[in-house]
Amino acid sequence: MRILAIADVEDDLLIARLEHAERGRYDLVVSCGDLSAGYLDCVASLANAPLAYVRGNHDVRYEDDPHLGGTNLDGRIEEFGGLRFAGLEGSLDYREGIVGYNQAQMRRRVVALGLRAALTGGIDVLVTHAPARGHGDLPDPPHQGFDAFNGLLDWVHPRLMLHGHVHLNYGVIERERTHPSGTRLVNAYGWHEVEL
Repeated sequence: MRILAIADVEDDLLIARLEHAERGRYDLVVSCGDLSAGYLDCVASLANAPLAYVRGNHDVRYEDDPHLGGTNLDGRIEEFGGLRFAGLEGSLDYREGIVGYNQAQMRRRVVALGLRAALTGGIDVLVTHAPARGHGDLPDPPHQGFDAFNGLLDWVHPRLMLHGHVHLNYGVIERERTHPSGTRLVNAYGWHEVEL
C-alpha cells in the first residue's frame, strides 16, 4: 500500500505535483492534523484516493465544515486495503481553545483503543497528531508527546505510526525513526510518501 501522509502545513508544491501525477499513485491519503478541510478535500480529490484523518490541536472547526469528507479515525479502527488503521487526535492540552488532552485523559483513551485492538486483531497503522513522548517530540509543553503512546506501541506493536505536530523546521528533527517496540515512526509534516 502506498500512503500519502500529510500534516501541519498546506503545500502548494504537493498540489502541483498531484495535478501532474499518474492516477492511482496513492492507495490512501492520511492526514495527521492541523490542515483545513478544504485542503484535505483537494489533496484527496487530486490523489483520487480515500482520506483518513485525525484532528490536530488547531482543528476545532472540522465539525462545522461541509468540505470535510473521509474517515475520522479518532478512537476507531478502520480497514483500508487489508490493513487496520487506528487513530488518536489532538496534542497535550496547553491552553484553552484547542483539541487537547492531559496525560491522564490520553491514557484512558489509549487503554480503550488498545483493548479494542487486542480483542479484534490488532492494528497495522497508528495515526496520531502528537508523537510518542521521547520519540520525535520537543521539551516545551506544547510539543511534548504522550507517554501513553509508548505503552500502546509496546502493547499492540503496529508496523507504522504516523504523526505530525512537530514541524521539521523547529530544529534538527528526524523524519523517520524506529521506536523500541519496533514500530516505524514517521513525522508526516508537510507530506511524505510511505510504502507499507
